[in-house]
Amino acid sequence: MIRKLRLKFIAISLLSVFLVLLVIMGTVNIMNYRRIVKDSESVLTVLAENHGEFPGRVLDFFDNDSDSDSNTGKNNRQRKHGDLFFSDQIFSPEMPYESRYFTVYLNSSGKVTTVDTGKIAAVNSEDAADYAQAVCRKRCSTGFLEYYRYLRQTDEDDGMMILFLDCRKNLSSFRSFLLYSVFGSLGGMIAFAVLVVLLSRMVMKPVQESYEKQKSFITDAGHEIKTPLTIIDADASILEMECGEDNEWIADIRAQTRRLTALTKDLIYLSRMEESQNPVQMIEFPLSDVLTETAQSFQGLAKVQEKTFEIDVPPMMSYCGDEKAVTQLISILLDNALKYSDEKGRISLKAFPKGKGVCIEVYNTAESVDTSRLDRLFDRFYRADASRNSQTGGYGIGLSIAKAVAEAHKGRITASSSDGKSLTVTVVLP
Repeated sequence: MIRKLRLKFIAISLLSVFLVLLVIMGTVNIMNYRRIVKDSESVLTVLAENHGEFPGRVLDFFDNDSDSDSNTGKNNRQRKHGDLFFSDQIFSPEMPYESRYFTVYLNSSGKVTTVDTGKIAAVNSEDAADYAQAVCRKRCSTGFLEYYRYLRQTDEDDGMMILFLDCRKNLSSFRSFLLYSVFGSLGGMIAFAVLVVLLSRMVMKPVQESYEKQKSFITDAGHEIKTPLTIIDADASILEMECGEDNEWIADIRAQTRRLTALTKDLIYLSRMEESQNPVQMIEFPLSDVLTETAQSFQGLAKVQEKTFEIDVPPMMSYCGDEKAVTQLISILLDNALKYSDEKGRISLKAFPKGKGVCIEVYNTAESVDTSRLDRLFDRFYRADASRNSQTGGYGIGLSIAKAVAEAHKGRITASSSDGKSLTVTVVLP
């Protein structure tokens, strides 16, 4: 139990950190990518408005307005020159010299007419024409083609101008930053995982100590209670002999003593089965014979209650485990099926090999099954129908013992209901 709780704590901690890093890393990289797209779109828009060239007045504008900038001290403001607006954050005096771009003109039939590659050395005329044809096959008027951001614009003569801006430097920086952020996040996750694994022992230590004290208390208290219960039962037997067997008060004392004794034994057994060093003896035994003999002991009770009992167990099936514990597991499941099945209902026991282990299914019909509470059936003292406590005489601890036995054999036990009118308890023993 403590080990599972510790694993859940580690898993939740790692998942939380992973989600936080994913959100931060995703937000930063998305904003970085959108900035690249926005800047390239701004440059392409200026080039498109000036027929594939930077306007000469851009350089004049920066030269003529430098003095006024130094006097006013306004660096990040929007400036107007003629009918164009320029922003210091996007445009600079060096931009016409830093930008690498080329332009391709096509006629109305889609044939390349003019190619201008004077502002770029990495692309020749043939490559530029191929890029233009590839853009023509796309539906988007703007986008990325390899390292180039393109802008497609139709002119007045139904021709087309396609501008390509080289974004290799920006995209390389973006990919490098993305790669570094991924590896940085992975390194942080690994470091955090190591710290969580090391510190989780310290965090879970008080819980483990409390749990161990609880189990020790149940075991010790159970042993202490057994002695007075034995004395009470012996005294009640002597009184019954002296007063006669018809004394209802003495009979009630003996009946309740037996119930309390059985509950004490179950609690002690459950506490032992949940210990880290389980007292199970792994010995190979004929599982088919154990299942059949255990089921046959319930056939008489099922017949008295006018319930149908079906057994489907293949012969010659063996298993390596604790025979006594497995027998008790089957007895608990069959007893639970008989107690909580509906009037004249149907009960079945089925077993079959599954991989290297075995699967055991106990089925019973019922008046109604609350499917939302099936995961609580194996909790201590939980009863699906508390109103039947006096009828069944149980304590709600049987299925907890069954779960402890299954887990002691490294197996699992689950409950399911397909129609809300039946219950199937499945045990898989590896």
